[in-house]
Amino acid sequence: MLTKLLVANRGEIAVRIMKTARSLGYRTVAVYSEADARALHVEMADEAVCIGPAQVAESYLNVAAILDAARRTGADCVHPGYGFLSENAGFARACKDAGLVFVGPPESAIELMGSKRRSKIAMQEAGVPVVPGFEGDNATDEELIEAAANIGYPLMLKASAGGGGRGMRLVESESELADNIKRARSEARQAFGDDELILEKAVIEPRHIEIQVFADRHGHAVHLGERDCSVQRRHQKVVEEAPSPFVTPELRQSMGEAAVKAALACHYEGAGTVEFLVDKNRNFYFLEMNTRLQVEHPVTELITGQDLVAWQLAVAEGQVLPLSQDSIRLDGHAIEVRLYAEDPANQFTPQTGELLGFAPAEGDGIRFDSGVRAGDQVTPHYDPMLAKVIAWGKDRNEARRRLIRALEDTTIFGVTTNRWFLSRIVSHPTFGKGEATTAFLSKEFREDDSLSPLEISEQELALAATIACQTDNGRAGWSNAPATETPVVLRYQDQTFELMARHSSEQMLVRMGEENREITLRSASSGVLCIIDRGVRQRCQYQRHGDDLYLQLLGRAVMVTDVTHQPAAGATNSGSGRIQAAMDGAIIDVPVRAGQVVKQGDTLMVLEAMKMEHPVKADRDGVIRDLFAGVGDQVKRNQLLAEVEAGQSADTGTDS
Repeated sequence: MLTKLLVANRGEIAVRIMKTARSLGYRTVAVYSEADARALHVEMADEAVCIGPAQVAESYLNVAAILDAARRTGADCVHPGYGFLSENAGFARACKDAGLVFVGPPESAIELMGSKRRSKIAMQEAGVPVVPGFEGDNATDEELIEAAANIGYPLMLKASAGGGGRGMRLVESESELADNIKRARSEARQAFGDDELILEKAVIEPRHIEIQVFADRHGHAVHLGERDCSVQRRHQKVVEEAPSPFVTPELRQSMGEAAVKAALACHYEGAGTVEFLVDKNRNFYFLEMNTRLQVEHPVTELITGQDLVAWQLAVAEGQVLPLSQDSIRLDGHAIEVRLYAEDPANQFTPQTGELLGFAPAEGDGIRFDSGVRAGDQVTPHYDPMLAKVIAWGKDRNEARRRLIRALEDTTIFGVTTNRWFLSRIVSHPTFGKGEATTAFLSKEFREDDSLSPLEISEQELALAATIACQTDNGRAGWSNAPATETPVVLRYQDQTFELMARHSSEQMLVRMGEENREITLRSASSGVLCIIDRGVRQRCQYQRHGDDLYLQLLGRAVMVTDVTHQPAAGATNSGSGRIQAAMDGAIIDVPVRAGQVVKQGDTLMVLEAMKMEHPVKADRDGVIRDLFAGVGDQVKRNQLLAEVEAGQSADTGTDS
């Protein structure tokens, strides 16, 4: 009998695993980095051990520190979650050598499926359909070029050891191949320490369908239906649903049988996912096998009524699978989206900072898997996912409606998120008809409003003025005295709005140029304004943080700054010249020097955050007066990095 589980992960998946473990009577152990000392998963665990600084290589990838934490707390089993060490055969072996039960498959299966080349060969031998291609052992560039001529174009270059779109390139013609091989090898070497590549015939605009499989150590294996993960951005999943609107019962049976074959062929144990590409004629091809619990496992749980983490723990204890294939039933429909702190209107730039407000929506069929709370810091060190939002319905449309409402009703203040982007996807006609392929976001959705900066509405300006005119105690600071007109100046993005607000009793009249808007305030408490606007009663969530005013109405969220009492800005279209960090991160390049003449838009520094590089650019023409950070410096959001002033160059004396 296993009794104490160490979760070698963080965030929402650590919290989710601990919930099931606690319900089954396990004691739980969290590991955490210095940056996560106050994280939810740490506070939720019975015991917790700090395993190193914020950098993942020194904490969540530090095998020795994790095993030491297990020894110090007396844990007898380890769950790796997803990401980090979850598909690391060496970690699975190290757990076994330390006398710990690894809640996952044997290291031999992890090693086999971790190689796209070897796993594809194994699947061919097992009778599982695969995409035609070339899987030469450590093939040279010349061998890849020769094989490509035989396969034909378009084709996919893939890192054999990779995943998540890294080391992957779509090649349209022979002239593009050599350069793409070079770039794919470089990416693969940096990401995985292995630059081996394979080739596959490109399946154009396919569906990405995966099958959830489970196996025990007694030779039993089953599948629990499919998940459709076709809505992707740069090979990263955005929306997942089960069952797939594209899969027929006959196709489900064929793919399920193939996935079970794949599991049995590698002597699998525990939870695994076999991923397939499916063309428009419903021909399916093996893509890869993920030897862990998937991010999107909740949709399978909701339509089967099963707890997959409980199944994992049962298999790890040596029990037989809880159900046979004939006993597994699918009921209703479930859809999941990944809620990220990122800005879709700015190339999906990750966002950092304090979560000033975070209140997940509640309701029938709604599930939130999250590892954050209001007051937590979103740091640059880890993936910026805040939560997974999942909705179940008796049919697909009910699940869609519930999910859209859950996204709209969830309150998030302090950081920009992709919430509106997600709700627009789920409400899009192509997705609604079940016709979204892997090309959906890059084709039908590429001009969507959620990918451009949000224009603030007249109503939102009036509501912001209403909030600005309130007292600090959260109640309307108005009286029965005669109405007085008060100037209110608001800044939204790079726009400034000068308004006049006239308020008395419950009425607010906001004048914006020639336009007037009257707001009747019914109540203002607990961060909610209840108003009547043009005869319609509505609720608006809001929060004030210093001069920043956050408000959210029917899913639209904006942040405006009350600059009424700030000095007026100069009459210029250029920026201030004070260049600040948009997020926490590390400076990895400074291609300029003090005294250098620069143009608006020139890169002054490169900031690395959340495994991505972000250029820090000049917001005006001028001369660099000073640089306040150098290569290797860790910087905070809004930290001053550089100053650019108009004037003469220190180098040339020329007018800039």
